[in-house]
Amino acid sequence: MYNLRNRSFLKETDFSTGELNHLLELSRSLKLAKYSGTEVPHLEGKEIALIFEKSSTRTRAAFEVACYDQGANVTYLDPSGSQMGHKESVTDTARVLGRMFDGIEFRGAAHQAVEDLARFAGVPVYNGLTDDWHPTQMLADFLTMTESAGKPADRIAYCYIGDARSNMGRSLLVMGAIMGSDVRICAPAELQPPDEVQEIARQRAGQSGAEILVTDDPAEALPGSEFVHTDVWVSMGEPDGEWDRRVDLLKPYQVNAAALEKTGNPSARFMHCLPAFHNSETTVGRQVIERTGMEGGLEVTDEVFESIASIVFDQAENRLHTIKAILVATLGR
Repeated sequence: MYNLRNRSFLKETDFSTGELNHLLELSRSLKLAKYSGTEVPHLEGKEIALIFEKSSTRTRAAFEVACYDQGANVTYLDPSGSQMGHKESVTDTARVLGRMFDGIEFRGAAHQAVEDLARFAGVPVYNGLTDDWHPTQMLADFLTMTESAGKPADRIAYCYIGDARSNMGRSLLVMGAIMGSDVRICAPAELQPPDEVQEIARQRAGQSGAEILVTDDPAEALPGSEFVHTDVWVSMGEPDGEWDRRVDLLKPYQVNAAALEKTGNPSARFMHCLPAFHNSETTVGRQVIERTGMEGGLEVTDEVFESIASIVFDQAENRLHTIKAILVATLGR
């Protein structure tokens, strides 16, 4: 057992292997309690602020339902709902909200913002996503992989393929290094995690016994992988020219049936933090297809996304149970 009371949850590197495993065990326990109708609220009377500079489906829903299940009250602040970053600094906002709330979630761009909130609020702060790290997603991903594989994280091999400069590429590399996994990061050289992030991963792998591979060759990264992860290639709002260049660069890294076959593992599973550009049933999906001509999907084909190999919705559900574990571990009675 680990005492995480009053700790913030800002990035994976702030925690030990044991502490992260403790949160995963607590997630399993809370998930079982919800399914069996035996859940006990540990956050009654707590007030949680949710600050969203970037919109979200899973993160917002998971935090709100976790709070309601555990008896806490929630205040949602979108970009128009507070003065943070407009008329009031992050540090001033932190000192105000810290006097009113027991915990604060932040989802936005600059990682320094969530660090400043944690430094000045005086209450636990939780990173719902920044441009650099996505730690709440990592707990959900590792709960999903250990459930699906039926074994601990230090016996699991997985590959992330696509744009690995992103928060997902960085976090999957570093989280796997901490947890002792066999981690393969596959991306074109210019889209691989920054050197400083790779060095952090190598250092933590030296402590945990993890195996780390960063390569631009799918034929090197995929064989033996039990799970294949990816994320979107281009964010809306980026220049049109960047769409063309990025898609051309990443076409060999699409997760399709051939990519799963390269794992050599008929039980290989597909994972994605969502939303995914796998069809044209959304406005953005249609724009992507019109722009790129890739009718079968962008970073993942619809064939794979809708296949038995896909466990993306188990992964999405597990955002709830792991976020609930973070809240209970840091604020629970």
